[in-house]
Amino acid sequence: MIDFRYHLVSLIAVFLAVALGIVIGTTQLNEPILNDIENQVSSLEQDKRALEDQTQQLQTQVDTADAFGAAVAPALVKGALADRKVLLVITNDEVPTETVDGVTALIDQAGGAVSGTVRLQPGYSDPSTAASLESYVTGPGLPTGLKLPEADDSGQLVASVLAQVLMVPKGGTARDTAQISSVLSGLNALDALTAESSSVAAADYALVLTSGAFLGQDADERNGTLTDLVSALDSTGSGAVVAGDADSAGQNGLVGAVRNEPTLSDSLSTVDNAASSTGQISAVLALAAEGGGTSGNYGTGKDTQPVPPVPAATP
Repeated sequence: MIDFRYHLVSLIAVFLAVALGIVIGTTQLNEPILNDIENQVSSLEQDKRALEDQTQQLQTQVDTADAFGAAVAPALVKGALADRKVLLVITNDEVPTETVDGVTALIDQAGGAVSGTVRLQPGYSDPSTAASLESYVTGPGLPTGLKLPEADDSGQLVASVLAQVLMVPKGGTARDTAQISSVLSGLNALDALTAESSSVAAADYALVLTSGAFLGQDADERNGTLTDLVSALDSTGSGAVVAGDADSAGQNGLVGAVRNEPTLSDSLSTVDNAASSTGQISAVLALAAEGGGTSGNYGTGKDTQPVPPVPAATP
């Protein structure tokens, strides 16, 4: 007879056989899978090293190009802004100090001078502060002789006031520093802007330096306020240039906003690589071209020229 012990031993034998089969089968399957994974990892490591080498080579090329640009910059911009004054407007704290210093030095080498530096604060383009800014520029505390546009848009009104005091009108005379200081002080009290330099005088050209892009649902409205300003500076003086980085040329960036508006793009120039020596040369040459009535988009972005035309050397 087959007793319980026989059944138990048989079941144990079956389970052992199954377990042994699983172990042997898994081992046979795992080996090719592991080999394939190891090959993939090895291939990825090789690709990573190749990309690192390529990145290093590209960085070396960029550094070399920057060094070359810095070396030839004085000769390229010489005389381009002879006896001209340039206002620097910095739109945010993301603009590198090196960029500001670089364009300042080039303006000097071009024969021009920076008349002052103004930095916009977040409150300048904040929709929540629009009412208070409009109240100030339409109030009795402004210098006499200012003509406000027939508009109920605070961005246009503030831009018009700033342009009239900060820019030398074509064929007109500049506002004195006391009037400029009065307007800047009033807007500073509203946390709209600060004067970075000890004094600010009226200028022939405006160079607007920007970086990055606005975030949030009010990005379009904020950009609209800034484009109102650059448009007013350009139309009141002899020309304006907006210079920033690749991010500023993208969605919700000021350079991109200007380029996407045909009217603005036709009337003032943009640069999207202002952190490089090439971009800084472009910004200065673009200012000179603005004085001759020529506008363009320069840099590395889509539908741009590498640099503006270099003026012919004076014999």
